Amino acid sequence: MTAEPKPPDPPDRPEPASPVDDLTALLAGQRYLADPSLATVLYLGLRLGKPILLEGEAGVGKTEVAKALAAALGRRLIRLQCYEGLDVSSAVYEWDFARQMLEIRLAEAAGTAGALSLYSERFLLRRPLLEALRPDPAGAPVLLIDELDRTDEPFEAFLLEVLSDFQVSIPELGTIRAEAPPIVIVTSNRTREIHDALKRRCLYHWIDYPDAERELAILAARAPEVPARLAEQIVAFVHRLRATDLFKLPGVAETLDWGHALVALGCVELDPATVDRTLGVLLKYQDDLARVAGKQASELVASVTGVVAGAPVTR
Repeated sequence: MTAEPKPPDPPDRPEPASPVDDLTALLAGQRYLADPSLATVLYLGLRLGKPILLEGEAGVGKTEVAKALAAALGRRLIRLQCYEGLDVSSAVYEWDFARQMLEIRLAEAAGTAGALSLYSERFLLRRPLLEALRPDPAGAPVLLIDELDRTDEPFEAFLLEVLSDFQVSIPELGTIRAEAPPIVIVTSNRTREIHDALKRRCLYHWIDYPDAERELAILAARAPEVPARLAEQIVAFVHRLRATDLFKLPGVAETLDWGHALVALGCVELDPATVDRTLGVLLKYQDDLARVAGKQASELVASVTGVVAGAPVTR
């Protein structure tokens, strides 16, 4: 009896892309390479309408997340740069007193001062938090609250209303609510702990230094003019540098800056003299510079290039 022919194997079909993969691709289109965990948190923040708190060392790409997300979604980016002493008048709103005084004088001259309302929206100067609640035809903006740990705790407490209900209370006008809540990204370098009440209102993600493979991909995406061999040496050098005892380790931002600087100098391969002259691009404290410059820098260069004093090293 003749055996029936075996049916052909079904053709391989690519797995359908998930929404997280789609978001990862959108960010990659803006030259931001998000790892799966970060992309998942961003997607959930968008889907659930929750603020996202990003913590990590300075220079690991927290601020760039908001910039890339706004560009990828075609939304306006509104940035509130935090600092010690930041108050409501700088972050939320203030009244345009000069214009109010002018209107008073004009109304007095016209005999209509009694009908003048000084506390209406036409006299309101919108600062970033209030501006982020304004309707936008392109969609809700991305609100970046950058380096929240630099502010005082009273201002952090004030943010609770904004992050909970996406509204601001103005005594003279009442409560202003967002028709469509903004996409909120909060960053912190963790110079102090953010209060638990604020953390509970956010999705949380810690951005660490990338591994060498990812950092090399970031360098290729953000500084494509850096030759491949030099890029590998840059990333290897920086990773060895991060393993040393320094006051402030170089971040991804410093890696990118160093790549741009070395290309500007015409460098095609690391050498001790060039590294010594450009260490200030990577390291921002004199003690760190003094520790690395000279012998340690030469040893690090040798470890990534295989060259000591201009002679090949046997591997």
